[in-house]
Amino acid sequence: MNNTIDIIKDHRSIRQYLDKDVPNELIDDIIKSAQAMPNSINGQQASVIVVRDKKKKEKLAELVGNQEYVAKAPVFLVFVMDFYRTYLAGEKTGLKQVIHEDIEGILAGSVDVGIALGASVVAAESLGLGTVPIGGIRKNPEEVIELLGLPKYTFPMVGLVVGYPADKSHKKPRVPFDSFKHEESYDTKVVEASINDYDEEMDKYLKDIGRSEQETNWSTLTSRIYQSVYYPKVKDAVAKQGLKSK
Repeated sequence: MNNTIDIIKDHRSIRQYLDKDVPNELIDDIIKSAQAMPNSINGQQASVIVVRDKKKKEKLAELVGNQEYVAKAPVFLVFVMDFYRTYLAGEKTGLKQVIHEDIEGILAGSVDVGIALGASVVAAESLGLGTVPIGGIRKNPEEVIELLGLPKYTFPMVGLVVGYPADKSHKKPRVPFDSFKHEESYDTKVVEASINDYDEEMDKYLKDIGRSEQETNWSTLTSRIYQSVYYPKVKDAVAKQGLKSK
């Protein structure tokens, strides 16, 4: 088996970290790996902010929903959807940028950030580091934008905690492979049939790791979250940054 594939398939989120610094050289290698990835039209609609400052990490830990490992780990990366750089290109050429005013821009920027995040996780884990992505960076976006000095046409999409793992953590099961991989067209019947099996697997997993009885399976956990817009401040914050989704 290819070593890179082994690393990817062994991924698990790490929430306990050693009190050990991560050298700048390793962080740069991680971010250069992210930068090397494909992106839409070579517009490179992503930027990464490295946060090491203790007080700033503590504030970010609070803003993302009191996730203490954001403050305790040595490094926190914030992945930013970035149409400010391309806006400057338009200013230079005299061509007005409008892509940030359409849903296509939001989608392109989101894909760029997602690809960069995935590459960063793989790069970090190949160096013996642990990671956990933090979607909670969107919980209080305006405060994050102010704290990080983000200009117009940018938005904080996701964070990534990086550090040396204090434990191996548990590897969370995924949906059955045949409901993830589809041949030629989307197979709704396979997906529908797979949910009960996956719920049973997740129920056993959650009990094995000592989670509460209320957290019983994938369907319960997911539907409980998705019955509302769990980060309601995003829409207004995106608009205030000059980004639209018409």
